[in-house]
Amino acid sequence: MSDRQAEIGVIRELAKRYMEIAMSDKHVRMRKRFRDSNDLKIVRPPLNIEEIPWHEMNLDHELDCVCADGELRGMEYGLRVALFREKHFRCDNYIEPVWVIGKAMSNTGDGFAIEEERLAVDKNNGIVSHHYQDVLADERALERYHDPVIRAYPEKDRERKAHIEEILDGAMPVEVRGHGIYYSPWDRIAMLRGVEPVLVDIYERPEYLHRIMQLFTRAMTAEMDQMEALGLYDPRAIALHCTPNAVTLPHEPDPDHYGCRDVWFRTMAQMFSTVSPAMHDEFDIQYSIPLASRCAYTYYGCCEPLDDRIDKLKQYPNLRKVGCSPWANVERCAEQLGGDYVLSRKPNPANVAISTDPDQIRAEISETARLCLIYGCPCDITLKDISTVSYKPQNLIVWAETASAVLDEYYGEA
Repeated sequence: MSDRQAEIGVIRELAKRYMEIAMSDKHVRMRKRFRDSNDLKIVRPPLNIEEIPWHEMNLDHELDCVCADGELRGMEYGLRVALFREKHFRCDNYIEPVWVIGKAMSNTGDGFAIEEERLAVDKNNGIVSHHYQDVLADERALERYHDPVIRAYPEKDRERKAHIEEILDGAMPVEVRGHGIYYSPWDRIAMLRGVEPVLVDIYERPEYLHRIMQLFTRAMTAEMDQMEALGLYDPRAIALHCTPNAVTLPHEPDPDHYGCRDVWFRTMAQMFSTVSPAMHDEFDIQYSIPLASRCAYTYYGCCEPLDDRIDKLKQYPNLRKVGCSPWANVERCAEQLGGDYVLSRKPNPANVAISTDPDQIRAEISETARLCLIYGCPCDITLKDISTVSYKPQNLIVWAETASAVLDEYYGEA
């Protein structure tokens, strides 16, 4: 047996273990719970951990890979990570019984390029400090703009699918799926300029910021038009910013050609946590409402606290889910969202960065569960933005165990 054949054997065995988990009654119930929550049903909130510093998580060498081939090593690592989650995190790990291949595509971009300096304290950690140059300082810089051009490569999809099917040899089904929508214009503008110049311009040059947003809106419109025409969107593209997008659509989609109306619109404006609700509305929300309205549902929010501007968000005609960050007032969010929207709670990752205090975790999760039940608010809970656990995997294990135990008390066992 060749080395490659032996390595393929490793992949197939891991895939079989993965499929046993994915097909279990437990995970069938979990996947339904994610859908029920997004469908505005009051169920036990799906509990998830994402954006994990995996380079710090290799407990007892469980994530060590044996495959030397680069492609097989990547597949092996992905499977080992999924198995690690299931073994150690008492969460609703969203595990589908399928190997997913994302549709191949290219995007020329809009002509703007980030210029930055980086500073890292841990060479293995992708979370680093950034110093951005202002490359959009004046009108002349905007002349570099061009409409993005997107291309699809269905022949590559067919080749890739056949190749992965040969490797897995029936151990796991393989599907080619399209993509979702993730639109964060102000995150990217901040990286093109830095935060301070933007905040100054809100006061000194608001018309210039409107000009920038007009270009970004034009670019996103062009992207959505092309993605839809090329059949590159897909409601089965699970990632919805660290939460699965499983939901019942308001119509029966055409599986031969999904479009904007079949997917979520995911957006946010994190840097606007420091501006007034009126300015947030003027410089962001009003620009994205026409884009979001083309889609099935809208999910708004990330790290910015939104409890003082939820009335502005309700202008989205298809708003379904709102982020509730560690800096938001949970009661104000739950009261305003009620049973009409999903409260997507993001607990504080600082609670696992150095050490864990179960009492602190219990208090945070209890507050969310209690208030969501009081106000009849559907909810999901995702610990994310975990820059570090100080090389202590146990921190996340304790967090998951504690948070899940709290949900057991309020909603019953999973």
